[in-house]
Amino acid sequence: MVRRFRPRSTPGENAQIMVRSLPWRLLLVLPVLIIVAIPTYVIAALLGGNVVPGMAQMFYKLSAPVPLTTPTPYPTFPTLLPQIGSVLYTVQDGDSCDSILAYEMHMNTSGQIFSDVKPETVAALNAQLGQNCGRLQPGLVLPLAPHYPLVAIGGIVLRIDPTSPQQVIPTPLITIPDQKQYAPNCEDGCLLTVRITPEIQIHLIVKSSLSIYPNSWVWALAQLARKPVHGFDTYPYADPKAALNTMKLSACDLQVDDVHDDDALSCSQMKPNTVNADGGSWLFAVTGPAGLDHWHYPINVPQGTRVLLWLSKGKNGLSYQKGDPAYRYDDATHVYVKI
Repeated sequence: MVRRFRPRSTPGENAQIMVRSLPWRLLLVLPVLIIVAIPTYVIAALLGGNVVPGMAQMFYKLSAPVPLTTPTPYPTFPTLLPQIGSVLYTVQDGDSCDSILAYEMHMNTSGQIFSDVKPETVAALNAQLGQNCGRLQPGLVLPLAPHYPLVAIGGIVLRIDPTSPQQVIPTPLITIPDQKQYAPNCEDGCLLTVRITPEIQIHLIVKSSLSIYPNSWVWALAQLARKPVHGFDTYPYADPKAALNTMKLSACDLQVDDVHDDDALSCSQMKPNTVNADGGSWLFAVTGPAGLDHWHYPINVPQGTRVLLWLSKGKNGLSYQKGDPAYRYDDATHVYVKI
């Protein structure tokens, strides 16, 4: 019996057999799957290499603990505080209280502040001078106090409180590391508790668009609290017996850390004051890196010296000009003497 041999199928025939064995619906779907799969793979690869790690990093940062910022080293606190005090003047022939205050203390509006129309104001001036202005005699020595005086302040912010009610902001669900965005808005006013020596704190009223945080260092000129006199709301003199500790002061010429607030309240805008009428203002200060040295005034005295300066008003605000009146506090006589 003769064997029959079936010839082997060619590769082409094998392919045709395989195609015929596949369902016709699958043949229609395969091209669509190929068209969709390739772009999907490319996009997934891009997402896996960039977007997903980025999102993971973002959530990692959001859940991370709040980092502690390292502040710029603070200046060394002064060992002394500014001292409220007076300068002595010996009455000359023909002097009057108005002329003395105008020429010696730059008080051009003394006749308006101390007016015979309001006897209580004249009585307050007599009490301040220790003499009756209507009976001045040559040779009398008068203690002349600076009117509406400023004080130079530098210190660390311990606490920030708004001076007006703030809108309640919902607490975020995720702790955000950058706490600076939650700094109080001080444009309408804030009350800063500021440490100016290791033992002394003051309360500084500021209005500023700058962001202020606890542990910020602030520089400011501030109006000293004045002695309260019944019936005399604009009494111009500070109380020499008042302590700076916990005193509430209104700030002007404000700088926070390394940023000066050019839009902050100027010293001539604070009420009451006579800066514009007098062409300047008096300033109590202590020289040193945490005090008067910050303003770079041309004064040649040792660090830690208590001074009283006349600041002249210019285009850029108040500043001490060489030749303006300058005094230092004398511990022996407890008055200010010329530098």
